[in-house]
Amino acid sequence: MDWRLFLCGFAIWAVASVALRAAGQHILHAGNWTQTLILFAVSFPLMAWLVRRLCRRFQLPQDQWLRGAVSLALPTLLLDSFSSVLFPVVFPNIAPEMAGVFGGWMLWCCAGALMGALINRKS
Repeated sequence: MDWRLFLCGFAIWAVASVALRAAGQHILHAGNWTQTLILFAVSFPLMAWLVRRLCRRFQLPQDQWLRGAVSLALPTLLLDSFSSVLFPVVFPNIAPEMAGVFGGWMLWCCAGALMGALINRKS
């Protein structure tokens, strides 16, 4: 575990959770599958890029990027499990039926983070 990336992941989780609590109704719309698909399509490569950028910033050797990606994604995997279960309480501004979409989106973001660490590209 890389504690620096874990703390970054926690900070990202906290800021994103506050933002969703404040304005999540504009991001997750019940019945708007086009917007949901766009959100998923943008989130995956964005998370892959973020992991690669943070691993470089913290000067992790490339063979440790997967460990870094797990460290970064772990707060989301742990804490958003509770956010999904308590969805109407945590995000009262988002339609309760979007809890599953939210959970899937968080898994999709974590998958993007892991892929960002696994793709071997020199740049």
